[in-house]
Amino acid sequence: MKKFKTYTNLLLKYNKVHRLSGSKNEQEVEKNIEDSLYPINFIDFENIKKVVDIGTGAGFPGMILAIELPDVHFTLVEPLMKRTAFLHLVKSTYGLQNVDIIRGRIEDAEAFEADLITSRAVAKTGFLIDLSKNFVGENTEFLFYKGENVYDEVNDDMNYEIIKRDKRNYLWIKKGNR
Repeated sequence: MKKFKTYTNLLLKYNKVHRLSGSKNEQEVEKNIEDSLYPINFIDFENIKKVVDIGTGAGFPGMILAIELPDVHFTLVEPLMKRTAFLHLVKSTYGLQNVDIIRGRIEDAEAFEADLITSRAVAKTGFLIDLSKNFVGENTEFLFYKGENVYDEVNDDMNYEIIKRDKRNYLWIKKGNR
């Protein structure tokens, strides 16, 4: 958590005025950071070069993963100006060269093929997959941070795994889902 102390302080400072996230204290921010980082335990990021994070908000999970994984390029997509301004502040504070920030909606962003598409608490799985179609290639995988209704959002045609941790369900949709 030492690496994320600066992020935590920035979020708590700017969150008071701009309501960037629901986190109100250091423990809540740390819990969100741990939640963002947990997939490193089951996804091999060594072969992942490009990640798109849909609806990044204050940076969960995209910015947190970008800080942790400097060799992976992250494109963070967020429609709200106050949040993208905060993301730019974090990017410059950390000197991150592996982050692009797009203010806007994912369906309006310039297309490219991503290795991994992530999202946390934005929309239902089918809708997220449809929204991100311009970034999906033959080998693209998805990682969606979901709640208890995740089982209602998957079907037998998907090559997926659900990794449960506390109240969080990480929906990892593996290669070959288009």
